[in-house]
Amino acid sequence: MVMVNGDHVQWNSVQGIIDGTVVKKLTSPMEIKSHHVSASTEHPEYLVKSDKTGAQAAHKPEALTKIDTDEQKF
Repeated sequence: MVMVNGDHVQWNSVQGIIDGTVVKKLTSPMEIKSHHVSASTEHPEYLVKSDKTGAQAAHKPEALTKIDTDEQKF
């Protein structure tokens, strides 16, 4: 699934299902909060930002589900 900056997505974490926003497509290795992200052009990951906490994390595309903002529960 192709995602673009600003897409609203969900992912699973130990805290439960998190809603957030795609910040950037990662196509090269980098460090995020002391965590090594092995992104490449062949295996990109997405930098996402939690709507609730503002925390950022990198996730593989298959870990993210694109959601319609009208479907979000407040």
